[in-house]
Order: sequence, then C-alpha cells, then structure tokens
Amino acid sequence: MKEKKKQKEIIIDARGSVMGRLATLAAKRVLQGNSVIIVNSEQAIIIGKQQDILKDHIKRFALGRGAQKGPLFSRQPEQILRRAIRGMIGRKKAKGREALKKIRCYVGVPEKYINVEKLSVFKKQPLNFITLKRLSYLIRQK
Repeated sequence: MKEKKKQKEIIIDARGSVMGRLATLAAKRVLQGNSVIIVNSEQAIIIGKQQDILKDHIKRFALGRGAQKGPLFSRQPEQILRRAIRGMIGRKKAKGREALKKIRCYVGVPEKYINVEKLSVFKKQPLNFITLKRLSYLIRQK
C-alpha cells in the first residue's frame, strides 16, 4: 500500500516575475502534489511590446462572442495567471484536475500570508513589458 506524501504549501510572490516562468514553476510543483499559493499576482509581467500583447488578448476575447458562446477568458489579473498555469497542466486527466484544485492566486497579500516566507521566482527587468494589472485595465477599456 502506497503512503501518501504530506502535502506541502508553497507560497510564491509574483512581484516582478515573468508570467510564463512563474506558471511553469507552479505547474511543476502542483503536479508533484504540493499546494501552490501565488500572492501579488497582479504584479507579474509579460515580456513584449504592450501593443502586441494587448492586441493578442483582445483577439482572444473576440473568440468568445457570438453564437458559439466560448471560449471564455477572464479579465481579472489573478484569473489570467491561473489560466496560464492551467494550460501547462493536463487538466483533462484526473491528475490534472486534482492538481488544478490546489492552485490559489490572489491580488495582493491576504492577511494569512503576510508574515510567511515567500518563494521568489526568476525576475528580469526587460525594456518592454506589461504587468497583469495594466493588461487587465486596458482589456476592460476596450
């Protein structure tokens, strides 16, 4: 009989982290059986020209309109990050569905996690980037 591993809670601070690298790390940790909490998710960045990134996201939202009624994309920064992580998990299989339930993304830092040690992910200071908070704001304006 297999013993269940003790579930470990990993808290990641997304401030200044590249969204793709952050999503990869979170997906790997969650598939290993850990629970992942991401705080300050609105401060994660996407590298590239702001106009190009905005154009791509607006094109995605246009897909969800009309008679087809989908796919639906969220405009909230924490949900944009969660969907990026979801894309890296095989969510159609049982293991992926269970892993997806162990991911929590928050805007800001909840009181429960203020004085807790947080993991910092690879940070890069590129010339061209946009934060998820800014992207979310611009998407709502269109």
